[in-house]
Amino acid sequence: MSETMTMNAPLTAADGETLKVKLARERRNKQLKAIALVAPLALFLLLTFLVPIAMLLKRSVDNPEVITYLPQTSAEIASWDRRGLPSEAVFAAMARDLTVAKEQKTVSEISKRLNMDISGFRSLIQRSARKMPLEVAAGESVRDQFIAMDERWGDPDHWHVIAKNAKSWTPYYLYSSLDLRETKAGTPELAPEEERAFLSIFGRTLWMSMWITLISVLLGYPIAYWLANLPARKSNLLMILVLLPFWTSVLVRVASWIVLLQQEGLINSALMGLGIIGEPLQLAFNRTGVYIAMVHILLPFVILPAYSVMKSIPPTYMRAAISLGDHPFAAFWKIYFPQTVAGVAAGALLVFIMCMGYYITPALLGGPQEQMVSYYVAFYTNVTINWGMAAALGSLLLLATMTLYAVYSKLVGANKLSLG
Repeated sequence: MSETMTMNAPLTAADGETLKVKLARERRNKQLKAIALVAPLALFLLLTFLVPIAMLLKRSVDNPEVITYLPQTSAEIASWDRRGLPSEAVFAAMARDLTVAKEQKTVSEISKRLNMDISGFRSLIQRSARKMPLEVAAGESVRDQFIAMDERWGDPDHWHVIAKNAKSWTPYYLYSSLDLRETKAGTPELAPEEERAFLSIFGRTLWMSMWITLISVLLGYPIAYWLANLPARKSNLLMILVLLPFWTSVLVRVASWIVLLQQEGLINSALMGLGIIGEPLQLAFNRTGVYIAMVHILLPFVILPAYSVMKSIPPTYMRAAISLGDHPFAAFWKIYFPQTVAGVAAGALLVFIMCMGYYITPALLGGPQEQMVSYYVAFYTNVTINWGMAAALGSLLLLATMTLYAVYSKLVGANKLSLG
């Protein structure tokens, strides 16, 4: 019986502590060490990736101007039923807010935001602010003074814009990025055809990205196949030529293509010197030049993932299929090609995503009809300083990227990249 009790008793270490407790503490210490090692990288990703994305998404719907610089008007107009003109209290609040804005020199912030909805609102706000403060006699209407100052204050549409923007967030920038506008009822509707721009720009971006990706895959697949089936020494030597563009600045490569493709460039001069063409071809500053340069820049991003997958496929698979009577092409199509789909799809996805965000190449080698969404993100960031529109366009690009990755994960799956 004493032997049974000894076997059921917990094992103890030399210091009297049970082994179970000691093992649990050791496991916990290892987990804490692992967390400590990962923490700097996690903090780096948080500060440089997740926080900027969160700020981008917030900025695309952020609407602080009216509620910040017209606080009393925003509070009073919240109870307006949107019929006719607002109450006398709203006009009085507007007079007080414009007086404060004039003193604090924030009139331009208000007028700039409201002018996005109705052209001419900037001049209305600035002209009215110059006449502040109002001197209202007993029994006199502030509303009548505003309308006498400028008859546009008697237009309900101007007050609808103020009421719509008297909140801390707005879908205005996202709607504008999709050529939509908000009705008085608050529902989106497609803007008139002459006011649409961004749907065609997004369509152009997707169309150009699709063709660049397709050309890159058609060129990159046979190159990757050739490299994967060469002896290691030759393959490694030629792989340097594939990696060489990574060591050269994108700006330098684009400038080189301008020299090569322009009407008096090396390519046209060589073709004319050989008598192949009679006059220079228009290869630069159009879509042809953009395609050529972007395929050259992005081709390695197809070759490298495809090569890594092809290199892991045993050559005995193909030899076995051929020895069993299959035609070499049929063996390639049925045995070899399906195993390379994951790598090729990963490269194509990477190229497509990078194409959608490309800016330098279309800006330097393309014309007005070749500019993609990234050009307008830079335009709103650097030229008009409209952070809301820049953030909205960037958010839509981010959404497109995440959608593409979700489709890739569903159809192909990232786990299929490891075949070895």
